[in-house]
Amino acid sequence: MRADRLLALLLLLQNRGRMSAPELAEELEVSVRTVYRDAEALAASGVPVYAERGPAGGFRLMDGYRTRLTGLTDDEADSLALAGMPTAAAELGLGAELATAQLKLAAALPAGLSERSRRIQERFHLDATAWFRTAEPAPLLDRVADAVWRRRLLRAHYRRWGGETQRVLHPLGLVLKAGNWYLVASASADGVVRTYRVSRFLELTVTEEESAERPEGFDLATYWTEASRGLEARVLRGTARLRVSPAGLRLLPALFGAAGDRAVAGATYADADADGWAEVDLDVEELRVAVADVLRLGLEAEVLGPPELRAEMTRCVTGLAQRYA
Repeated sequence: MRADRLLALLLLLQNRGRMSAPELAEELEVSVRTVYRDAEALAASGVPVYAERGPAGGFRLMDGYRTRLTGLTDDEADSLALAGMPTAAAELGLGAELATAQLKLAAALPAGLSERSRRIQERFHLDATAWFRTAEPAPLLDRVADAVWRRRLLRAHYRRWGGETQRVLHPLGLVLKAGNWYLVASASADGVVRTYRVSRFLELTVTEEESAERPEGFDLATYWTEASRGLEARVLRGTARLRVSPAGLRLLPALFGAAGDRAVAGATYADADADGWAEVDLDVEELRVAVADVLRLGLEAEVLGPPELRAEMTRCVTGLAQRYA
């Protein structure tokens, strides 16, 4: 709406001082021509906004002028919880509200604190996506978010590892992990709280039926921490004994995260090994995945056990040698 854009223009000039028309156009995502029209509209309404010509020119407010139109709407207030994650806010449909809310907050702060807040925004940025990966497309995220905001039941068609299923869900919260969105919800069928990857929803209907009350004592952050630990315990079901080079030791944390850190912390060295090779215990997944993971260490590691993993590694590298002979 134009009224929102005019307010945003006014707050930008109040918070940042003189700004050129192209700078304002980029911030407001409009054309330079629109910026000039909006500035004229503000001036016609009595706001002391001035245009200065020349290379260092631009628009500015009269010295000492400050607007008091800094009240937050409901959506703007909701968006402040995502102040450090503008991309996530945009994915949830709150990008514009977050930008306006931040401008209003900055306008309400005393000059010194407003400048400190701006410096923090300029110097710190959160990128939640893992390296060398793009975030999974989640075309139904807006419906999931709507159900979470309004506490509405979800009728969901979901793709699991073992096939597809139909569920009626009571949404409890959304989590952004490594660029991927997850819904935490309880199922009407059994009341058990589970995690659902939003990208795997095939169909969703947001009903007008109000969701059940949150389980007593439920805390989203606590649930996620405990669920993450449980997932790691279920996935990392075995231990591989490896002999690794000094370079391999450095690779372990980078390739295996917390499991690699634990392996390095427990490394043992043979007195006779002058080259610095060490033996470590690495938590691994089932056999097929463990082989692929250990192969990433290349010639910097040797599997000592268990015997079935060593045998499978032998079969795999022999096959590779024959293929590339």
